[in-house]
Amino acid sequence: MKNIINKSTFIKKLIVIPSFLIAGLFINSCSEDFLDQPAYNVTDTNTVFESLDTADLFVQGCYRGLVPTEMYYQLGAGDTVTHSAEDGSTNNSKYNICNYQYDAYTPNTVTGIYAAMYASIEKTNIAIARLGLMEPSAKRNSLLAEVKAIRAFCYYNLIRVYGDVPAVWIPLEDADPNDPNTLYPKRTSRDIIYDRVIADMQESVNDLPATGTTTERLTKPAGNALLARIALYAAGYSLRWDLNTGAAGTMSRRSDNARVQQLYQIADNAAAAVINGGANSLVQAQGGKSGFQALWFNFCQRNFAVTNQEMLWHIAEYGPNTNSAFGVYANEGSRGGTYGSRKALQFILPTYYLSFNQGDTRRDVSCTSYSIYFLNTGNASDTWVNAGTTFSCILSGKFRMGWCVAPQAADARNLNIPILRYSDVLLMYAETQNYLNGGPTAAANAALLQVRTRAGIGSLAIPTGQQAFESAIVQERKWEFAGEFNLRTDLIRMNRLASEIAATKQAMKNLSDKTGPYANTPALRLYKLQKNAQIYGDPFLALTYIDLTDPAEIATAQNVPTNSANYAAYQTALAAIATAHGQTVLPTDKWYPTKMFEAYTSTFNGNARKAAGFLAGFNQLQIGNIIYTKPTGSAENGGTYPNWIEGGGDGLFYGFVPNKTELLPFAAAAAGHPLVDNPNLTQLPGY
Repeated sequence: MKNIINKSTFIKKLIVIPSFLIAGLFINSCSEDFLDQPAYNVTDTNTVFESLDTADLFVQGCYRGLVPTEMYYQLGAGDTVTHSAEDGSTNNSKYNICNYQYDAYTPNTVTGIYAAMYASIEKTNIAIARLGLMEPSAKRNSLLAEVKAIRAFCYYNLIRVYGDVPAVWIPLEDADPNDPNTLYPKRTSRDIIYDRVIADMQESVNDLPATGTTTERLTKPAGNALLARIALYAAGYSLRWDLNTGAAGTMSRRSDNARVQQLYQIADNAAAAVINGGANSLVQAQGGKSGFQALWFNFCQRNFAVTNQEMLWHIAEYGPNTNSAFGVYANEGSRGGTYGSRKALQFILPTYYLSFNQGDTRRDVSCTSYSIYFLNTGNASDTWVNAGTTFSCILSGKFRMGWCVAPQAADARNLNIPILRYSDVLLMYAETQNYLNGGPTAAANAALLQVRTRAGIGSLAIPTGQQAFESAIVQERKWEFAGEFNLRTDLIRMNRLASEIAATKQAMKNLSDKTGPYANTPALRLYKLQKNAQIYGDPFLALTYIDLTDPAEIATAQNVPTNSANYAAYQTALAAIATAHGQTVLPTDKWYPTKMFEAYTSTFNGNARKAAGFLAGFNQLQIGNIIYTKPTGSAENGGTYPNWIEGGGDGLFYGFVPNKTELLPFAAAAAGHPLVDNPNLTQLPGY
């Protein structure tokens, strides 16, 4: 082995390995969690790999750090579905990156993904090298397949963020310290990297266990699903440029069309292996919940026995030492009470919320039109409610606070990170079948239909043409995977990002102007005042509301009294409207109208909430205020688009430049950044 001095130099110069201490985690056979255990630290890797038991612990440690915060906080938005909400102005790094406004020399780029992925790659390289010296056995082969898949996942993450990246295939301790490529590796063609990790997985995926005690570790179905995903990315579009000349690139596939076809076939075979394996299926309706709600409620509740059939792989996050910030950013927001105070820092574009077909059960799971706040002062005896929001603050719903488990801190949701689901396998299979056969096959239609039927829209017509079917897959992925931080790069690999961004910007303008498809979008919504249970495990799904379109009802609802003496009569009038719409109204029920195109904080909306029992002046939410304090409508904004939609340098996707911003540059602002620490790295053209 090489000595530690070489390793330390490598750390300082390339920031590839933040720590050489490998943290091993234990799995309790009575639970399906990685439990919070003391770290297993070792520098003598030969000792670790003297037995399969200690080697297993090392492999378990390779799962840590696979999804850095930047993956879901910065890059989980900007996908035409989820967007960034912050306090203050729109001039902050998270908002800028969400809108494709980034560069190499300011905080407006991502740096943690690079360091985290290479740290994980070093761990897997160690494991692959040392396991390769052990006597072959089913257990040894399974562990080897596991770390090869983890390494493939790391390179997939790097390539979809940065494009061509350095390829490191052996542990640092086995590298030549006198070789300049050891400390300063150059970019390697993504095609070379993809081909190698795909070959690794093809030869080893069948060595993974068919099932496991937990899907927090890779099994054969998860390995095949990951292989299908990576093969699709390798075959798909990406921003390519000449590594030798540095000339600006374009969005294209690799030039070898025969290899593209082969990669689609690899993806098709891998997805088919999962489907035909028979071990996996979509979670279906149960306990009064739709299948989609049952999936996410039980996932948040850590009832993995219910979700394992669909959740093929998820990253363990539980306890004070292993709990990540996942779920802290994408939630409905809460002020005080049981859940503590936590702001929602991401929101859902209203055009996405309005895109769902009637009866699609995914909308009210993926989106919430409420945020949790108190009625009066927030003292212990106060009442917490699910406060109905406007179009400018529809929020993420899959990882809501009440669905989680106790105990929790405000910044620790004990939520595992979802990576691969069976619905993804079905949609990938539908996509590969469509591509390979020049149009959708019966198998492609059946796969798509499974996803739609679970969602309650199985009667929706399925297109017959190849391009139309692909467009249907793009939309289906949006409906199915909102908030799971893959949509942004999915659009890139399908060469749909530029067109989807343009379509979304226009759709938001149309909505703001109430024209085109949104000409008849109801502007006034009547919300029922509903308490928040303030308990973990609360299955609450969606606020009861009525979209008002009748002129007489609108006039009644808009006649909001400003004198509290008239509140009772006003509530009686609102109750009559609710009854006329088929609602069962109790004497204690209260309602409040909301002008959906106005800001949550508008005078009308504030007065309407007062008439339902909110404290005077209640005009705040636990959401970034650049969103909930802004209207959606242009008329409601004085005749111009609100700046978060179309403004002077900070409207939707204002930084997007085709053939440039599909990838992020390497950071170069200071020591510790890739481009500064490695003089052999080249920058993405245009930066």
